[in-house]
Amino acid sequence: MIDAPISTPQAALDTLLAGNQRFVAGATEHPNQDAARRAETAPSQSPFAVLFGCSDSRLAAEIIFDRGLGDLFVVRTAGHVAGPEVLGSIEYGVSVLDCPLVVVLGHDACGAVAATRAAVQDGTAAGGYVREVVEKVTPSVLASRAAGHTEDSEFIDEHIRRTVDLLLERSRALADAVEAGRVAVAGMSYRLADGTAHLVTVRGLALPADAAS
Repeated sequence: MIDAPISTPQAALDTLLAGNQRFVAGATEHPNQDAARRAETAPSQSPFAVLFGCSDSRLAAEIIFDRGLGDLFVVRTAGHVAGPEVLGSIEYGVSVLDCPLVVVLGHDACGAVAATRAAVQDGTAAGGYVREVVEKVTPSVLASRAAGHTEDSEFIDEHIRRTVDLLLERSRALADAVEAGRVAVAGMSYRLADGTAHLVTVRGLALPADAAS
């Protein structure tokens, strides 16, 4: 049996949140991970969400959201920093694959954010291309410090919010899709210890009052 397409931003977000609840509860269904799904998606793909997340090995999107083949169009970089290739990939997911949802997924104990905080506080410089990652995270760390934040979660959430803003500022295709109501952009933070993914910010949909608890 083929499930009905997930074609609205709200339905896509609800599907991800429900999958994460199953993952946390240890009641995963592992949908779309069998031979039939492999055959079904071989000719083409119709993912229902673009997942732009940190490259951390503990942040495997299809696992923590209990999804399978052809469900998510995944883009990952250390610290979910966005350059032209990332923006192009996200625009492809939205404009060509018609994904109704873009998720920016960060997490606690993020090494990229920790390295950037150390660089800002102590003046320590990262080597090689890691420096490029640190430079792109620096505005988020500076904004969080200016706001008086001290907790790791506050720095992480600030970086997630600023990444969502950056995507919408730099991608006219994405901003237009959100303005038209075809796409929503959600910022989510994943907690490594308990496996929960909670909403930090949403553009294009209402953010539930208790979302960022």
